[in-house]
Amino acid sequence: MQGNPAVVDRYGIIGYPVSHSRSPVIHRLFALQTNQNLQYELIEVAPGKLDTVVRQFQRTGGKGLNITLPYKSEVIDLVDHLSERAQNAGAINTLIFRKNEIFGDNTDGIGLMRDLLVNLGLKLADVSILILGAGGATRGIVGPLLDAKPKSITIANRTMSKARVLAEHFSTSGPVTACQFREVRPSSSYDLVINATSAGVKGEVPSYPESAITDRTFCYDLSYGINPTPFCDWAVKKGATRSVMGWGMLVEQAAESFHLWRGIMPDTRSVLKQIAVTA
Repeated sequence: MQGNPAVVDRYGIIGYPVSHSRSPVIHRLFALQTNQNLQYELIEVAPGKLDTVVRQFQRTGGKGLNITLPYKSEVIDLVDHLSERAQNAGAINTLIFRKNEIFGDNTDGIGLMRDLLVNLGLKLADVSILILGAGGATRGIVGPLLDAKPKSITIANRTMSKARVLAEHFSTSGPVTACQFREVRPSSSYDLVINATSAGVKGEVPSYPESAITDRTFCYDLSYGINPTPFCDWAVKKGATRSVMGWGMLVEQAAESFHLWRGIMPDTRSVLKQIAVTA
């Protein structure tokens, strides 16, 4: 929906911090590619100000927002309607404003799946998957991964309690188990290891379970950067067959948000080539 060419529709991303986000670049490229008249803003929101900022953006004619850390769960309290994807993830990364109502959705899971299956050409049916971390990022991707019918998903975390809660939540949908990092045994053999911890964002390298990596393990970091993330460096040094950052997920989840807002799906591959630096 292009709308009135004289009207510039407003979108943006809310987070704290948010200055590092590449979303404005990605959505600008989508808009140019699809001939959409819009602007996309970076909006840093201090703790305690989320409700005020979202309502003000809506009141002043904003059409939609992306939500990033640390507000993906908190923003649920502000929406009038929640998609099934957002309900399953327990988090929102996309808001759509329509007729004074707020719709909440989550495009992270489908963004990851499109990157793994389409861009990277992985086969996930009957494979063993290890996810490192048990936070909101993990909750957003377990459901879509289970839809691909893997052999198993193991959620490993420093503390067992959070991993167990997630495993129990998804266990009715497929084979999901939990353990601590130190409980990942050398006999375990994982085809895909996904880093969903926030350590890389902070420049940290936690004590990842070395026994998880073999020469046939594909490693994927949900984080991304100009240089390889600490996890990607670690995975390569441990002998992984390949180590990839989450640039593709970033672009694919953005494309799904763009489609929700504008009713048109942009070509992601051309945009990914323009912005991504692979490990």
